[in-house]
Order: sequence, then C-alpha cells, then structure tokens
Amino acid sequence: MSDEATPGFDPRRFKALERAGFNRIAARYADGAHLRAELADALLAAAGLAPGQRVLDLASGPGLLALRAAALVQPEGEVLATDIAEGMLAEGARRHPHASGLHFAAADAEHLCLADGSVDRVLAGLALFMFPHPEQALAEIRRVLAPGGSVTLSVWAERDAVPLIACAQACIARLLPAPKVARPSVFRFGAPEVLEALLRQAGFDTVHIQACDFTCRFDSAEDYWQAFLDLAGGAAESLARLPEATQQALRAEVGAELESFRSGNGAGYTLPARALVATARRAP
Repeated sequence: MSDEATPGFDPRRFKALERAGFNRIAARYADGAHLRAELADALLAAAGLAPGQRVLDLASGPGLLALRAAALVQPEGEVLATDIAEGMLAEGARRHPHASGLHFAAADAEHLCLADGSVDRVLAGLALFMFPHPEQALAEIRRVLAPGGSVTLSVWAERDAVPLIACAQACIARLLPAPKVARPSVFRFGAPEVLEALLRQAGFDTVHIQACDFTCRFDSAEDYWQAFLDLAGGAAESLARLPEATQQALRAEVGAELESFRSGNGAGYTLPARALVATARRAP
C-alpha cells in the first residue's frame, strides 16, 4: 500500500510540503478542534488509556489528542506528542505549557527514535493515510510497543461517506490540474477490510474497527472552505500559492457544490463525515 508506485510520487517532496503546510496552519488547526471533537472522543474511548501508561501520539499536530491522553494517564503516566511539523508542536507547547506528563518532540513516524518496547499505547488520529510508507510506519509502531500494547488510530472512511472532505476535493479536481507533488488519497484506507488487512499484515492481532459518524455545521460556504484549508496541510500550502483569481474561482465553485448540503432552514450548511477507528494489539 506504499505510494512508491504512484507516478510522480516523491516521498521527500511530499513530506516537505506537508511539513510546510501544517506549520502554516498550526494555530487555525488547533482552533478547529471542535469540528473533530466527536472523532477524538471515539478514538480515546477505544484506546482504553489508564493511569501510569506510556503513550506515543503520532502526527500529533498541536497535541489535541495528546493533551487529553495525558490527563487520562495521570498520575505517573507520560505522553509524547510527535510530528514532522515542528511549528504544530510549538503551537501545542505554547497553548499548554504546564500540562502534566505531556512532552513534545519532532519525529517522523516512519523513523522513530524510540527504544523497542518502550510504550504501552500508540495513538494516530487521521494520520495513517498521510504516511508515504504506511507499512513502515506500522512496523515502527509495532517495534516501539511493549508486548500486549496496542495502537488506536482513525482514518477517513470511503469517499462517498465523507462529504466534509470530498466536496472541497471535487472542486479542486474540476478547476485545477493535477498537483506537481503527487498526493496519496486520504480515503485509501476507508474500506474496513483494507484497513484490517494492512494491520494484520503488519503483525498486529485482535483488530477491532468501528465507524464514527459525525456532522459539521458551517454558517457560510466561506467558513466551510476555510475549515477545509485549516485541515489540509500540504494541500493548503499548494493552494495558498495560487493566484488570487484562481482562489476566488475555487471559492465560487465550493459555494455551488455545497447547495445540496444547505441546512433545512436555509441558513448555513451541514456536512456529514465518517471515519474508521481501529484498535490493534501487538501480541504478547
């Protein structure tokens, strides 16, 4: 499931663009946490965190999940929030300078500088589909987990179930040429059987996958478009470089695309989304 075979895909350029994009949107990403609150709740519930555990949060961004996880593993537990975007981590550290048991460190999920068997739980919210080599990331997760430890992660479900993301992507695909830096699909692990197979091939057992359905409401098409950009990382970085006229055309296209999601009272828009939350154990 690696993207090496995708024509034009360059993992180094992709990671550099993602890093730049997420550093650009760090503060706004953190401000948009309420839109994904239900998904965060589902992931943390599935993780089964307990006091005293050692937790690694991958692609942590500004530490939204990590902060809540740190509270759940107190007293004596520790959470390490990691990301390739150091600006995201700095935003989290700035907002939560005194959070007990929470630490931040820049790290690539495909090359973790942690000892074997050094953590009890790994979290990865909306991250696996962004890794150029997901098999390598899962191998690293398995390596750093203690025997009997588990990983809990979330991914977007299949495209048709995620208008929250698909609407904006459809507008981009209609108006713009293919990106210069090829991107893996955020929906590539959206089928439960595909995600389960990937986890089992990586050496995990006792795999459990559940759907998490939620909705997001926006007062205007502009608010929706901004929320998409605030989640989009490398895509946001590329879109920010477009001429203003092209950006205006995209906004207009988004407005038309959203008409079928207009709220019943005609005020604002309501868009559904589905994610998959998976928990998989490293065998003792």
